[in-house]
Amino acid sequence: MVAPPDNDVLWARGLHYSYSGSPALAGVSIGVREGEILAVTGPRGSGKTTLLKCLSGQLVADPGEVWFNSAPVHTLSRSARERLRRDRFGWIDSEPHLVPELTGWENAALPLLVRGTGHRTAKQTATEWLERLDVGDCARKRPQALTQAQRQRVAIARALAAEPTVVFADEPTAPLHAADRAQVLRTLTTAARSHEITVVLATLDDESAALADRTVDLVDGRRGGAIPAPEATEGEGRAACSVSA
Repeated sequence: MVAPPDNDVLWARGLHYSYSGSPALAGVSIGVREGEILAVTGPRGSGKTTLLKCLSGQLVADPGEVWFNSAPVHTLSRSARERLRRDRFGWIDSEPHLVPELTGWENAALPLLVRGTGHRTAKQTATEWLERLDVGDCARKRPQALTQAQRQRVAIARALAAEPTVVFADEPTAPLHAADRAQVLRTLTTAARSHEITVVLATLDDESAALADRTVDLVDGRRGGAIPAPEATEGEGRAACSVSA
């Protein structure tokens, strides 16, 4: 087992994953540098979501290795992976999945409260992030009173408020109109850069991918495409990883 490069906050090698015998990933290798915004692109069914879930410890590749800050994730127990996701990772889905009974700030503060942060500190931190994301006026409103774009910004605030090392964003602007999509993505990337948060962004949108520092394309493994070695990611422009649909 070879340890990853020191400058990669995330490093994966030879990831394979199947759903009921149908391959979703077939030998994907990737490295993500600290503070980088990496876009993962490819058609639907190419394995983008599966890759993000493997990198974040939600799924365990078989076979394959995932390392976070030079420590193996793939050998951790389920409970240890859950703690890692709670303490070090943030997740933004294509749908906000806010708790309807909670206000905007309560939703944004939820990861902090689960972690055991005091109520006053959690509220202050969540409110500050809502303001940074231009939805400070949504702090006392419940999700049903918000627009889709506002709900998604609250979800982004929830992911960022806990000060994660890495945020995984799985097509976070898919349901939004073009104007809202561009604004939400710019808000996310600007906030991540200002707080030195690494972002792994799965997207179908070329304009969204253009906001990233680097792009990795997932393609059907049956169509070919080289699998880049993680140590070769330094300085590359676009990399292709083989997957099966």
